[in-house]
Amino acid sequence: MEQAAGGAAAPPTLTVAVLTYNEAQRIGECLASAAFADQLLVVDSGSDDDTVAIARRLGAEVHSHPDWQGFAVQRNRLLQHARGDYIFFLDADEVMTPAFAQELRAIVQSGAQGVWTIRWRMVAFGSELRWFRAQTRIERLFVRRLVSRFSGAVHEQAELLPLADGTPPPRRHMRARLLHYSRNTVRGSLQKLTQYVMLGAAKRSERGKRGGVLRGLASGTSMFVRLYVLQLGFLCGGAGFLYCLFVALEGFFRYAALHYDRDSLTERVIR
Repeated sequence: MEQAAGGAAAPPTLTVAVLTYNEAQRIGECLASAAFADQLLVVDSGSDDDTVAIARRLGAEVHSHPDWQGFAVQRNRLLQHARGDYIFFLDADEVMTPAFAQELRAIVQSGAQGVWTIRWRMVAFGSELRWFRAQTRIERLFVRRLVSRFSGAVHEQAELLPLADGTPPPRRHMRARLLHYSRNTVRGSLQKLTQYVMLGAAKRSERGKRGGVLRGLASGTSMFVRLYVLQLGFLCGGAGFLYCLFVALEGFFRYAALHYDRDSLTERVIR
């Protein structure tokens, strides 16, 4: 951490970093929830709606990089522009609750070293899926100097530097959950389906996986059962059913695309 005037250690600072592309509908609430950050940073991928204007109006520092080369490249650009001691990666369809913001500020003020994962409170089709057990943990908060870069053409991953004693940075977990507005409308979900399917298929292609209809049926069916039954999606009404169905459809079509679109997968990785 930097030294303040008079030799005292300056309090740690936080950058909240957001990638955007045509997010005018959600970016206002997203950035407003993170207004406490020392640096509110946006890297935009060439939006042609009001995303950039809204972000600047809310005090964000906006950099435009429309030459899309994948999520890893854009996250590395966020790293290049970040000035905080800590960096939190917030997606444009996510909102920090007061409890989440309070916990995040406390971590930064503590000066602790490491990497923190988050879990979501899912919101879909206008309803919070209160009974849904979202188990996925995602690395989002980093001590900035410990992040070397992000890599991966499709599924970006942080490459971390060791601590001063040579040991790997400890993994920690945030307790409060981040609001995730996963799917707003059926139409929007159908439009996003292609993106998620092709990203998932390209990721598996990189790993040498095989696709096909039967593999897709197995993946989609098991995913639906896990989400709808084991993770209690059935308790969340129609919104819960639609959410689980769309995720299961992604599971099916990514294996179908992996087989039938394999030769063109790298050309179809989109924003």
